[in-house]
Amino acid sequence: MNSTMDEINLLRQAQRHHMVVRGIGEEIDLEIGPGDDDPSFSRTTLVGVHAQESTAPGEKEDHKQLLLASQAPNEGQQELVKLPQAKRKKKVVKKWREEWADTYKWAYVDSVDGMNRIFCSVCRQYGRKHRRNPYGNEGSRNMQMSALEEHNNSLLHKEALRLKMASKDKGLPAAERPVYVKALMLKSAGSILESILRRDPHEVEFIQYVQDVVHSLEPVLVKNSQYVHILERLLEPERAIVFRVPWVDDRGERHVNRGFRVQFSQVLGPCRGGLRFHPSMNLSIAKFLGFEQTMKNALSPYKLGGAAGGSDFDPKGKSETEIMRFCQSFINELYRYLGPEQDLPAEDMGVGPREMGYLFGQYRRIVGLFQILLLCLCREVFTGPKIFWSGSSLRTEATGYGLVFFARLILAETNKELKGLRCVVSGAGKIAMHVLEKLLSCGAMPITISDSKGYLLDEDGFDYVKFSLLRDIKAQQRSLRDYLKSYAQAKYVEDAKPWNEQCDIAFPCASQNEIDQPDAIALVSSGCHIVIEGSNMPCTPQAIDVLRKAKVLVAPAKAASAGGVAVGELELNHEYNLMQWSAESLENKLQDAMKQTYHRSLKAAADYGFLKDSPEALVHGGNICAFLNLAQAMIDQGCT
Repeated sequence: MNSTMDEINLLRQAQRHHMVVRGIGEEIDLEIGPGDDDPSFSRTTLVGVHAQESTAPGEKEDHKQLLLASQAPNEGQQELVKLPQAKRKKKVVKKWREEWADTYKWAYVDSVDGMNRIFCSVCRQYGRKHRRNPYGNEGSRNMQMSALEEHNNSLLHKEALRLKMASKDKGLPAAERPVYVKALMLKSAGSILESILRRDPHEVEFIQYVQDVVHSLEPVLVKNSQYVHILERLLEPERAIVFRVPWVDDRGERHVNRGFRVQFSQVLGPCRGGLRFHPSMNLSIAKFLGFEQTMKNALSPYKLGGAAGGSDFDPKGKSETEIMRFCQSFINELYRYLGPEQDLPAEDMGVGPREMGYLFGQYRRIVGLFQILLLCLCREVFTGPKIFWSGSSLRTEATGYGLVFFARLILAETNKELKGLRCVVSGAGKIAMHVLEKLLSCGAMPITISDSKGYLLDEDGFDYVKFSLLRDIKAQQRSLRDYLKSYAQAKYVEDAKPWNEQCDIAFPCASQNEIDQPDAIALVSSGCHIVIEGSNMPCTPQAIDVLRKAKVLVAPAKAASAGGVAVGELELNHEYNLMQWSAESLENKLQDAMKQTYHRSLKAAADYGFLKDSPEALVHGGNICAFLNLAQAMIDQGCT
């Protein structure tokens, strides 16, 4: 009965939106040839209805009447039908078979270049991108098979659909975590993506990042087919460690979490990458972050590999002793894979100086039992601030400052500067706070900051006094709402993101996929013309498409947030330990490193046909430059 009511609601919705609902056995027209669209089929949205096996006789009759009910066309539609149609090459009349109900449930109609096309709701593609014309079978030997029917039988679509269904884990419906499969021009690039989809169909975040990289590398693969095999090897991590982390809370109850460390590539040097403690952490995110860190390190002038890891442990709401016990248990398993010449963990979401201190303390305690010599090197293994670095305070600010320096480089190309520009910042962690601080020193006007429950807006902009208050609020782990007690003119917007606010530049610094398609549309509408990525992969593929079409320049995280890599390498430099450079000297070196990264990305983009003024130049150039550095090292070292 519930399913029948769902169908009734679906039909009512279809009638409200002028959709055509086709019953089982109803004839439809499939046209062959460009532009031969049947108004009753291709110019309307298709809604498939499943046949019910167990239904009462009365309900069956009502159901049959509903299925056979057709909507009368309105005046606009009648005029459209009367328009003269181009001569059709061939017309194929087919029955709306029962299995098509499920096929076309995933279809929708949209307009492209003034022509209606039937799209797949899973991968958002149509027509020849899946080897068929959307209205028929142009170029196909099998003239009796529809476009979507064949597409839905393709391996790529089946794997994408499997991913869509798998995304229902964590209690999220599939519609909230769509799988977006990009169309690739090269067959070799498509085969690489298909192999990833076949091997790791549930790793949504990793597949999303791989698609972005492969899309950028298509012109590279065209020029040198040898790189196809290099890329296939690169996309498989060198080592992925998954382990249990048992710990005991303050009440004596036992808990078990899962730990991860993905050492993605050591071809350029020892791994370096963050540790993230967050409930959403899984192997897919660890692989995506490890690959991103590998590309980021390869783009920098320093010889470092890439890694990432963490746990699904949530530090929020835990006592100091509970966090300490967890960190000690975590490192008890991971320590054997760490070392100054193997892997150098750093901070990420949920891991700060406190957690790094606990991790290092247990690491020192363990390795001291085996080899005293390692004690002098342990300070180089854990690269957290305050504890093991006494020469400068710039270490914690490096990533946030670097983002602002990168924005200045972009603006300088058009003889502009940050002074007076309205800037929207998301997040309230270390990166976001240091972005705010450096924006103030450059004369910009940051107006927002956000957390998991909403965002804080101050239309007058933050100043140094307000920034000091925000820093105290975060240090005391208080809510951003407390800011309103001192500045009543500000407002805190619940369950929302700051992308609707009028701005010139956006700095997403919260987490991956924080900007989706509606957010990107809101950014464009708000006047934003530059997006500086502070977090890794903050935009969904659909959001990237919107920003690209609107000519919004996107500075990728692998280039814009490379400041932490640059200063981290200086920290590990023995000459630095002896010289103890001042904060000003280090800031100058940070600016030089960001400038090198910026120009290296633009040069790689230009070498492979991307114009400097293109909003995608930095994205593609960063991916190309990083990959070429990795590929050359992999070629030199052989098949390892």
